[in-house]
Amino acid sequence: MKKKESNKAGTPLMPELLAPAGNFEKLVTAIHYGADAVYMGGKEFSLRAKAGNFSHQTMVDAVRYAHAHGVKVYVTVNILAHNRDFAGLDSYLLQLQEAKVDALIIADPGILLRARQCVPGVPVHLSTQANVTNAQAARFWFEQSAGRLNLARELSLTEIREIREEVSGELEVFVHGALCISYSGRCMLSNYMTGRDANQGSCAHPCRYSYSLIEEKRPGEYFPVEEDERGTYIFNSKDLCLLQRLPELVACGVNSLKIEGRMKSIFYVGGVTRIYRAALDYLSSLSPEAWEKPEEIRMPHVFVEEIAKTGTRGISENFISQRPGSSEMLYTSPRAVQQVEPVAVIRVEGASPLVEVRNVLESGSRIEYMLPGIDTIPLTVTLMETEGGEEIVRANPGNRVLLHTDPPLLQGRVNGILRRNRSNDK
Repeated sequence: MKKKESNKAGTPLMPELLAPAGNFEKLVTAIHYGADAVYMGGKEFSLRAKAGNFSHQTMVDAVRYAHAHGVKVYVTVNILAHNRDFAGLDSYLLQLQEAKVDALIIADPGILLRARQCVPGVPVHLSTQANVTNAQAARFWFEQSAGRLNLARELSLTEIREIREEVSGELEVFVHGALCISYSGRCMLSNYMTGRDANQGSCAHPCRYSYSLIEEKRPGEYFPVEEDERGTYIFNSKDLCLLQRLPELVACGVNSLKIEGRMKSIFYVGGVTRIYRAALDYLSSLSPEAWEKPEEIRMPHVFVEEIAKTGTRGISENFISQRPGSSEMLYTSPRAVQQVEPVAVIRVEGASPLVEVRNVLESGSRIEYMLPGIDTIPLTVTLMETEGGEEIVRANPGNRVLLHTDPPLLQGRVNGILRRNRSNDK
């Protein structure tokens, strides 16, 4: 079941699943794996200036593609603006209206004011950068014409529930992805260290760096910054994952569940989206009796196993139950070791599909096809051919090859992803 549906009286309405689209390919991937809506940025005014992002024409094409698949498109206009940033803003907003985007994601009150004056018919969603942490703030922003609030990531489930009880507008929460070390992502560390302003879209991610200490009178001597001898990545938070808290979030009436990751790979976008889609579909199938105690609903372990394969820094529930402590940090490296990787994307489906290779692939490799939903199909590569019909035993990233497998991949679809576990490739 897709979309916000329920077939049973007494079963809560399922929230929208909102996925990142850093470029057109990621948008297509998110839609293929079950997103109800996607969010993306243009070439300006977006907090992910280093993502692929969308030109005006590409955005028009993306909105057309998404709408043809019943998916909404929200565009980030979420920088914290200086006076100079308003030059060109009105014309950009009018372009977004012309492109028929479904909403603007805004953090800055000045940009919100211009949007209301310039494109009053385009809905506004408030960015998490606005730091909504209480019901009075939520009420204020709804009175300023915001139609949806993306709540601050520093809230507990109890606080989210309390805000939900006090206001009637739409509420959105992040459920998965990278966490900033600073409050709701409003960080100045990148600006001070590299001159790249995170609040203008150019974060250099210094929270993922490894640090050492230099003493003033001993230049050139580097002393490790350690915490309980675990390492030096002192700002490096584990990734947010609220997969196992979805029943409670659904029950408290959250309208949209948001996945972070516009700069992540299509493997991450597709992998995480499919798991949360499957999880929401699982929840929608439960009986009304199960929803009488949502805190006792347990997600099948296969969902957790699949999340671990998508690439994370480890997982954290952040503030959802209690304030995070040192155990929520990854001190030893910028990310956890990833054993599962994408190998190809289907471009033309069939029993021997034409695929675009993303990592080196060899005949005899054992791979899996990621179906929409939670299931995968195990396969063995028996033969590869170039588009000209030449048999090869090794394909390199960027190659397009006809892939013969055992069993034949009859269920493969265009934009579907093939992956492998590096520890048992052969």
